[in-house]
Amino acid sequence: MIKQKNYKKTLIACYLGFVTQAISANYAPLLFLTFKGTYGISLENIALIPFVFYFTQLLVDFTATKFADKIGYRTCVVASQLLSSLGLILMAILPEIVPVPFIGILISVVLYAIGSGLIEVLVSPIVEACPFENKDGMMSLLHSFYCWGAMGVILGSTVFFALFGIESWKLLTFIWALIPLYNTFNFINCPIERLVEDGKSMSIRQLLGVPVFWLMIILMICVGASEATMSQWTSAFTESALGVSKTVGDLAGLCMFAMFMGISRMLYGKMSKKLDLTKTMLLCAMLCVFCYLLASLSDSSILGLTGCALCGLGVGIMWPGTISISSQKCPRGGTAMFAFLALAGDLGAAVSPTMVGRFSEMAGGNLKVGLLVATVFPIILTLGLIFLNRKVNLKVER
Repeated sequence: MIKQKNYKKTLIACYLGFVTQAISANYAPLLFLTFKGTYGISLENIALIPFVFYFTQLLVDFTATKFADKIGYRTCVVASQLLSSLGLILMAILPEIVPVPFIGILISVVLYAIGSGLIEVLVSPIVEACPFENKDGMMSLLHSFYCWGAMGVILGSTVFFALFGIESWKLLTFIWALIPLYNTFNFINCPIERLVEDGKSMSIRQLLGVPVFWLMIILMICVGASEATMSQWTSAFTESALGVSKTVGDLAGLCMFAMFMGISRMLYGKMSKKLDLTKTMLLCAMLCVFCYLLASLSDSSILGLTGCALCGLGVGIMWPGTISISSQKCPRGGTAMFAFLALAGDLGAAVSPTMVGRFSEMAGGNLKVGLLVATVFPIILTLGLIFLNRKVNLKVER
């Protein structure tokens, strides 16, 4: 008798994979001031930590198109968990034993950024390859676990520091490292299928020659830009609107945006059978434009905060939704397609927040001017989805 494969194990492993990515992206920023005080690292150098993290992810996104299919999903995704865990563990150890603590931190960041990049590229196609019904809803629900993970690491760390003190951060780092370590065994044992059979996936040259794929790339750049810009600048509005300390403002702002983004993904995951994905994304993109305009043009700090928070609802389903549409339009895109989509999203996430800062500085430190300029990304996203709705029957079969 053939034993039936339990794909729920695969789904749980992928859920925890996105929680691991959330830990990698959101934990170190909570320690920036601690690094500054403990190791005497300048703020200029500390600013390199997120840059190194996202730049490393970009490199992994690009190179994964070359090796992921050859090495195999299981080997790569197991490595992603081990590298994530190792990077977190070393972040608590290396600064104490290397001559320059900052170099030790950067080595650790590179390691868990490689793991995070592999998660970003592999987890979505692993779920897409499973024989689940309602793939659109499943993908949206899957990506909601990044939001819950972000909330968990921010709130969990805050409670831990309140109880045991910020000086106990190394112990907490070891605790967070246990999650990817545990998940390593989940990925070793769960069933993993290939997204496209050997020899049937499109080559990179064929993929790049498909017009609709370039539309997906443009959409993904705008998705990454819209999401990252608001998530990185929301805390400033929170601090201004509520009059709380910067630390509380940062935590409350990050959690609020992550909460609404997670709610958006979870709701679509539950209701996706009743909704048209492309039309739903178009409505969400229009909400995103409205939220950007509300945040950047309103004179009321409360309305500005409302725009930032509700933007999480608007942008929430965009990343998983674009992935799902790409899978429908380019069914033989393979791992390369997911890697290029992740690369495009990270590119938008790297460019737009920097652009906001630069235009705000040019306007005399007026953050609202920077956010108003960044509204171009959700506007382009909306126009792209309007075009996609009119070309709804466009599908690639090669």
